[in-house]
Amino acid sequence: MDDIDWNHLKAFLETAQTGSLSAAARKLGLTQPTLSRQVAAIEQRLGVTLFERVGKAMALTATGMDLLEHARTMDAAAKALGLAASGHSQAPGGVVSVSASDAVAACLLPPIVRRLREQEPGIVIEVIASNALSDLLRREADIAIRHVPPEQPELIGRKLRDAQACFYASRDWVARHGHPRTAEDAVHGAFVGADRDGTYLSYLKQHGLAVSEANFSCYAEHSVAHWALVQQGLGIGAMMDEIARDTPGIVRVLDEVPPVRFPVWLVSHRELRTARRRRVVFEALAAALA
Repeated sequence: MDDIDWNHLKAFLETAQTGSLSAAARKLGLTQPTLSRQVAAIEQRLGVTLFERVGKAMALTATGMDLLEHARTMDAAAKALGLAASGHSQAPGGVVSVSASDAVAACLLPPIVRRLREQEPGIVIEVIASNALSDLLRREADIAIRHVPPEQPELIGRKLRDAQACFYASRDWVARHGHPRTAEDAVHGAFVGADRDGTYLSYLKQHGLAVSEANFSCYAEHSVAHWALVQQGLGIGAMMDEIARDTPGIVRVLDEVPPVRFPVWLVSHRELRTARRRRVVFEALAAALA
């Protein structure tokens, strides 16, 4: 049985999955008589009956059911082999999409993309700015920068580091209102809010700041807009330290309040290992963000 014709095996698999010789023939681009001969050939080679004709349908026998999963495993292995061969033979070129929060996409990714473009001019990066967790399984992105590890078994993740965010305000705001340093000082400060449903307010209270809705001077749901309002002197806002350090005219406030710590994960589909351009981008992001 070592010399089973692969075309015959595909004929068996497609007929089993479609339940019809005509449907399987269309899917494989064959004539129905040709497909029928291939199914008969594998039955003869194995010495078993794989199908019973029920009207126009092809129903698997008990033996056929037993062999179906083995055929599926062989088909998956063949596809994986083809994908691996394709990944190794291709030059690292093409489009790779990277999803990140809007602040990371706007502030941290551009210099990384520029360096990567200089090193690998054949790779084109698509930056997807989204605060939602992109569904990599549905190919909304090839690689995602997240603050949580992947839970789906089809995904792989690498924890790069633990990052932190602190509270900041513009120099102009501090000059006009003073420099709040403690959680108690926050009661008298103005804040840039992130939402109007109380989620951000609840977060600030859990972080030890006794503030209320009256402390909010304005609101912005997205981080880039939120940060722009902080820069304009409209109040205190939280931001990743590496973004704040590169922003002119910004001062850390509430210095005695502990920073917010969170992990940085790089996540992709398991086929990353066989797609060279994605692997190149993944490793470049890992090195730059770590």
